[in-house]
Amino acid sequence: MLHAMNEEKPRYTADTQDTAPESEEQEAQVPNAEESHADGAESDGEPASSEALNEEEEAWRDKYLRLYAEFDNFRKRTMRERADLVRSAGRDLSEAMLTVLDDFERAEAAGEGQDLAQIQEGYRLIGQKMRGILEARGVLRMEAKGAEFDTDLHEAITQIPAPSEDLKGKVVDVVEPGYKLHDSVLRFAKVVVGN
Repeated sequence: MLHAMNEEKPRYTADTQDTAPESEEQEAQVPNAEESHADGAESDGEPASSEALNEEEEAWRDKYLRLYAEFDNFRKRTMRERADLVRSAGRDLSEAMLTVLDDFERAEAAGEGQDLAQIQEGYRLIGQKMRGILEARGVLRMEAKGAEFDTDLHEAITQIPAPSEDLKGKVVDVVEPGYKLHDSVLRFAKVVVGN
């Protein structure tokens, strides 16, 4: 029996030695299992965070598309309004000038059989009416004769010897008058400059 115990003893030690590496493997596997469990938790966390990212990305994409559509609509509306403004920009002036055209037609029809003084008076009145309409809308005639030559206001057609010393570098004659619309030059005055 003692011998049996001795036989069992080495087997027992062998079993413990054999089981010890198994337990080390099991211990080694346990951290791997924990790591795999942790990885699983992270992988479960990743889809949750990736779903959140996808939702956030979709929200930003939706905002972007809405903003782009709003901007595109604004751009189209602005272009349409600008085109309407350009088409109707001269409407007010055109309506006012129609009365002047009517006056010219009446003067032309009544011109036959009238003397020259009456015709001239009619054209003078029509001219005054036309100037009044233009002045009411900010179109003013520039007085250039005798003024210092200014390239911002005048266009020199030619230069002539100045008739007097005080007219050197000044406008001697106006070939075509210039006009301003409010503060900007509408048409440059064509002038003759003395030198």
